[in-house]
Amino acid sequence: MPQPSIHFTASEAPDAQAALAALVARYGQTSRDSAGFIVALGGDGHMLHTLHEAIDIAAPVYGMNRGTVGFLMNDYAEANLPERLAAAERFAINPLRMRATDIRGGVTEELAINEVSLLRMAHQAARLRISIDGRERMAMLVADGIIVSTPAGSTAYNLSAHGPILPIEAEMMALTPVAAFRPRRWRGAILPRGAQVRIDVLDPERRPVLAVADYFEAPEVTSVEVAFDLAIRIELLFDPGHGLSERLLREQFA
Repeated sequence: MPQPSIHFTASEAPDAQAALAALVARYGQTSRDSAGFIVALGGDGHMLHTLHEAIDIAAPVYGMNRGTVGFLMNDYAEANLPERLAAAERFAINPLRMRATDIRGGVTEELAINEVSLLRMAHQAARLRISIDGRERMAMLVADGIIVSTPAGSTAYNLSAHGPILPIEAEMMALTPVAAFRPRRWRGAILPRGAQVRIDVLDPERRPVLAVADYFEAPEVTSVEVAFDLAIRIELLFDPGHGLSERLLREQFA
């Protein structure tokens, strides 16, 4: 079969760097902007960075696990990569767009493929007001923080905070508290994909809050707005029978 044009990326881990050298020697290295495929070598953290770097290009991203968990990755093998890419199942995801305003009036806008998190920065719990589509839904949440998660990110930090696992094709987002103190029994909410979420920080100077979009940080925020950016579409590739839908199901019965 014709040799596909591939751009390889790799984490700094020794196994990933060794795989990078072997695969580039075998298949060549195409520039990122000219490649038909992006192949990421590492773990889920490196995959997240690669997906962010691929947002502005059309090439789909195929990961091979040279890290630890590798939830977003396929099994590593040096042979038959063109055949695996040709047979791979495609999954399209949309990122969240975060707009955060800080106590000095500065605005930070970033994209999140996994989640947007608001986390307390001091010893006191954060106090947060939650509005959905312009309507206040919770006057005050007292907690260590809150997470707005995509389906792709629902098995990451969201799951660790006891949030729901969302099927990858679900047109939803998960809203999950982190160590909620009041209301103590609130476990979060599942919102439609078109929802506009606004979280206001109450008493932001005494109880400062950090906003994080994947790994982009905005400290001392006063308000954060989050919504899916449906104009941006990122394609992930998985070996047949091992796509995100299957992985999400397996995770729920582990």
